[in-house]
Parts: sequence; C-alpha cells; structure tokens
Amino acid sequence: MAATNSEPLTIERWQRRHLLGLQDLQRDEIELILDHAAEFKKLQQSRVKLDHLRGVVVANLFFEPSTRTRTSFSLAAKRLGADTVDFTASGSSVSKGETFIDTALTIEAMGVDLVVIRHSSPGAPEMLSRHVKCGILNAGDGTHEHPTQGLLDAFTMREKLGSFEGKTVTLVGDIKHSRVARSNIWALTKLGAKVIVCGPATLIPPGVERLGVTVAHRFDDVLQESDAINLLRVQFERQRGAFFPSIAEYAHLFGMNGDRLRRAKPNVLILAPGPINRGVEITPDVADGPNSQILQQVSNGLFVRMACLHLLARRQQQLQEAR
Repeated sequence: MAATNSEPLTIERWQRRHLLGLQDLQRDEIELILDHAAEFKKLQQSRVKLDHLRGVVVANLFFEPSTRTRTSFSLAAKRLGADTVDFTASGSSVSKGETFIDTALTIEAMGVDLVVIRHSSPGAPEMLSRHVKCGILNAGDGTHEHPTQGLLDAFTMREKLGSFEGKTVTLVGDIKHSRVARSNIWALTKLGAKVIVCGPATLIPPGVERLGVTVAHRFDDVLQESDAINLLRVQFERQRGAFFPSIAEYAHLFGMNGDRLRRAKPNVLILAPGPINRGVEITPDVADGPNSQILQQVSNGLFVRMACLHLLARRQQQLQEAR
C-alpha cells in the first residue's frame, strides 16, 4: 500500500515485496522509484562505490531471449554490490522436463534473495510470487507488462520535460502485442501525461480507451501535439497472421523519418525500446539525431533497475527481521 498524503512515501516506507507490474502501483510509488533512480544516477556520475546490496543474491531467470534487459539487471545488481546468478532455459533442467516452479524453488533454495524473471507467459511472475519467499521483479511477461521499461521510459522523459502535467506522449506502433505499451500507459497516465496510442486499427486492442488513452490511426494527425514519441517495435514474433499489408507500407504510414521530425515540435523527444528495426519504426537519421533519447534510455535503465532492486531488497530485509 502507498503512503497517505499526510505520510509521504519514502524508501523506508516502501511496502512491496515484488514488482510485478505498474498497473497496481500508485503515483507516489512510481515517483519514489524515479526519484531513487535519480539519486543513483548522481552517485554513479560521482563514481562513488556502492554496497547497498552487499550480501544479497540476485538470480536472473530468463525464459525468453534477452540481451539488453538481462545485461542491465545483472550490471545494476553488481553496481550495488550484490552477487548474481544468471539462468537461461536452454541447457538447464527446464529442457529436461523440470517445471518452471520447481526450477525457481531450486534456485531459491541456494540462498537467492531476489529473482528477476522474464517469461513468455503473461502472469508467470505473479504465479511465481505465490510459490517463493524471495522478492520477484518482472522483466517482461508475454504481452502483459514490462515494468522497468515503462519506468525507464518515464524517467528519461521526466529528465527532459520536468513535469508530465500538460504534456502529451504518443505511443506509436504495435500496441496490441506490446508489454512496453501497457507499462508506459500505466506509468504515464498516473504521472499526469496525456497519452495517445497510434497505429493501424489491427494493432490497437479493442477497448484500450478504458485505460485512459486517446486512439489515433493517422500518425501525421498527432505529430504536432506530441511532446514525446515512443516508437514501439513491431512484435513479429508474437503475431499470428498479417496485421498490415507490408513492412514498406507500415514504415510509410507509421515510421518516424526526417520529414515527420521536421513537422513535429522542435524539441520533441524520440524514444524507442530496443531492439529497433531501422527503416521500419524509425529511420537511421532520426535514431541517431539530436532528438533521439534511445541511448539515454539504455543508460537510464541501469539506474531505474538499481532503484527497483534496492527497494525490493530493503523490503525483503524488513520481512526477514520481522520473522
């Protein structure tokens, strides 16, 4: 539970054992994570050696391929002084028939305090949280959520925009299959931004307006009101069927290129969760241009994940001391 208005939320008052998604978080909880990430960013820039997680063991359980997220979590844990265990499904006992839960219980029995998990099935982290005593941090579950990506996107935008009040953020692309879109929507709407989701009708889930967003099907119609544009990768690996005639047509209608950038606000922020498909969601000149925040997102992801790991580790320590 978040603190009341009369009791501001602080690191000491953080009460969550797990971070399974952003849907259930309150605004002050999201802001606490972002503020804590900003503190870690300052400390890292001053090259202060950190030992916040000394003695803590973090296991990275990745049942889906990942490079950026897994590396970022591993580095975040090590920057805080934690020991890490990296697990991948291929070559493990999972490939021999061991269940997902038994694998996690086995790893927990080795003295793991926090588990970072990525899984292709929506709800897998939540299910795991009901079977283990360690803290669970969702690193992406199917098409459900990717909370730390939503947080690092919000962190990156907040650094440039300041407050989200009166600001418009447009999410462009494959909203239907994107866990990043869902986490962005939950974070940004709670922080006060107007959120537009834009893409082909076939890639916009029915009823998405109930999440508090505006729907657009023409990218050019919303260019000039957007303070930030987050270009979501087309999730070819999650699609079952053809959702648009061709990649070339998608790029023509929804790709961010130099012409669209010239017609957008001069200081519009361009974001894209990696990996990016150059020439599809975004052209190289925009991806590498001055409005691009793509590499800043990668850098900021480290600090956001440090903040999340630290908060969950503190909560685990509190619970252990109370037993």
